[in-house]
Amino acid sequence: MNHPAATDTAAAAAAPAVADWAVWCLCAAWCRVCGEYRHAFDALAAAQPQLRWVWLDVEDEEALLGDLDVETFPTLLIADGHQARFLGPLLPQIGVLERLLSSLQQGGAGLAPCSAQAQELFLRLRTVQG
Repeated sequence: MNHPAATDTAAAAAAPAVADWAVWCLCAAWCRVCGEYRHAFDALAAAQPQLRWVWLDVEDEEALLGDLDVETFPTLLIADGHQARFLGPLLPQIGVLERLLSSLQQGGAGLAPCSAQAQELFLRLRTVQG
């Protein structure tokens, strides 16, 4: 018989550590919205240094994106160290990113992974950017 405490401990052990989480912001240098959003993104990165924060210019890193066509800025990729958990456009309001990230982290191991395309992008970025 499983004891609830043992199950909770096992789930916590399987959940990715906060330090494993990474956030990539896919933007473009010419995009005015991205330029304005970058200041808030960098401030959030400074406030949460335990996470990995990457600003990725889609035109400079086109080869890394593969078949992904980024049409709306900002587009974010969030991963927990093992799985992509979110890939898509996000309102350019840092509070939206904070709430999404918190929600994803609280979901832990029970949260379903993203699409195969999101996972492939995450693996490419993780391999190339360490």
